[in-house]
Order: sequence, then structure tokens, then C-alpha cells
Amino acid sequence: MSERIASGELRNGQAFYARYLRMEDLPRVLELQKKVVKALPNPDVLEPLSIEEFTYILKVEEIMLGIFVEDKLIAFRAMLVPENDDEGLGADIGLKQEVFKQIIYSEISNVDPDFRGNGLQTYMGKMLIKNVDPTRYRYILATVAPFNFPSLKDKFALGMKIAVLKEKFNGKLRYVFMKDLASRETELQIEDTMEVRMDDIAKQQDVLALGYYGVSMRNAGDEAYVRFEKIIHV
Repeated sequence: MSERIASGELRNGQAFYARYLRMEDLPRVLELQKKVVKALPNPDVLEPLSIEEFTYILKVEEIMLGIFVEDKLIAFRAMLVPENDDEGLGADIGLKQEVFKQIIYSEISNVDPDFRGNGLQTYMGKMLIKNVDPTRYRYILATVAPFNFPSLKDKFALGMKIAVLKEKFNGKLRYVFMKDLASRETELQIEDTMEVRMDDIAKQQDVLALGYYGVSMRNAGDEAYVRFEKIIHV
């Protein structure tokens, strides 16, 4: 069993701790994923991982994080080093094949429904991103379904931007997020901004094709809006 690397308190004062997961944790990971999927109002917003995919991730050290209350796994989050960008996210956002080896995915994240509202998804994300070696990886990529508000807010909180909106995973619509670890905010300038309703898929795709990036979202009554910025290097 790996060592505890962090600890804290949930909003109700209950203590938790974090540690990296290993192969022996696989049964608990699968059990938690099953509980999370069962509780989803729309199963299409999450692409569950198979036993083989979890096994591939767990074989790599310090790439999958778990949150525990006492000995109970209540959340996990994983990064994934793709084999030649097999899901095609690098190509989706226009990266050349020679830099695919610099790609790492922000993969699946599950939080026990009984422990939601504690910010655990983003808490784990910040820890894992901090652990990414910027000399080896430059691009962190991820996919999120439109209207999956917790995951969208999480990606924006981690400084990721929407680069593409397209069908993935056998026709399921997904935002493709990216974070460039080599980018410096002081070298960027916002040229233009606009907001587009999240349900206006065609408009969002048109805006992204013009070189804009989705940088945040907001809810207004029953509507959800994505804020887009056109960013230039100075």
C-alpha cells in the first residue's frame, strides 16, 4: 500500500486522506465506478473504463489518486499516458504527430455520490497536474460531455480550455479540453470574447473553428453559456 501524501477535512468535518492507488486497489475502484454510473441521471456523460484500462493505468506509479475516509475509497482520479495518442485527442486539436509523445490525458474522475459537494474532483486534479513532469509532457488533454457541469467546472478550475467540440466514443458529443504547460499567460493577449449558449452546438463549433477557446461557463436560469476568448501570442 502506498503512503499517504495529503490529508484534510470534508465540509462536515470528517477527516480524509489521499494516496496513490496500486493494483491491489482495483476491486474498490471498480466498485466505486459502478456506484457512480448507477447514480448518473444520464449515463452518456461518463465514459466508464474497463478492467483492462484501469489495469494499464494502475501499472504506472503515481498517476492515479484515491481519497479515503478511514479505509473507504470515496473518490479517485487518474491521468493516462496514451500509446501514441490512441484516442486521437492530439490530432483533434491540431497537434502534429511528432509532439504526441508530449501528451498526457486527464482521464476518468469518480466521486462517491454520498460525498459530492466537497470539491474532491478538483482537489485531486490539482495534485495530479502538479505531479506532471513538464520536461516530459507539454499538453494535458481531456474530454467532457456538454452539460456535465461538475466536470466542466473542474476543467476550467484547472486552467484547461475548450479547443474542439465534436463527436467521440461512437458518436457521443464531447468538448476536447487542453492545457499547455509551456504557455505563459504574460505572452498571451485576449483579442475578442463572446458567449454562446451551450445547447447551440453548431455556433460553438463555428466559434472554435475561428480560433477561439472556451474558458469558462455560467448558468442563467435554465440556460447555460460558455465564454469564448480569441487569444493571440504577443
